[in-house]
Formats: sequence, structure tokens, C-alpha cells
Amino acid sequence: MSLTGGIILFAVIWFMIFFMVLPVRLKTQGDVDEVVPGTPAGAPHEAHLGAKVKITTVVTIVLWAVIAAVLLSGIITLEDIDFFGQLRR
Repeated sequence: MSLTGGIILFAVIWFMIFFMVLPVRLKTQGDVDEVVPGTPAGAPHEAHLGAKVKITTVVTIVLWAVIAAVLLSGIITLEDIDFFGQLRR
């Protein structure tokens, strides 16, 4: 895996985890009965984005390290997941 591949893998994992973490423990304005005029009741009351970014980053580092170790060790190679035979030389 190249440096660019590692960075892209990290970014993809980070955004996947971030979108999974976003709705966790979300309280909407409708839930707390404090709807700001001009916003929908489903808008977040407090998003806690800082904490969610930190959680996402920690989980991503762990997952990225495991996936990178598996790929670099050769346990799983590109040829192993080439179901259509496009990469065989």
C-alpha cells in the first residue's frame, strides 16, 4: 500500500465512521421542546460535533491500523478479492 493509498483508506474509513456516529445520542429541538423559529423540529438541539470528531478519529485509527496491517502483511491481497479476474496477469 502506498502513502496515497493509506491516506485515502484513512479518509474513507473516517467519513464512514463519522456518518455512523452522527445520529448517536442526538437530541432534536422537537425532543426538548425548544424549536428555534425558522428551523425544523428535527434539527439538532446540541450536536456535540467536537466529541463525535474525537470518537471518530480514535475508532478510525484503530480500524485503519488493523486493515493496513492485514494488507501490508499479505494475508489478503488484491488477487484474493478479484472476483472477476480483471487483475490477473
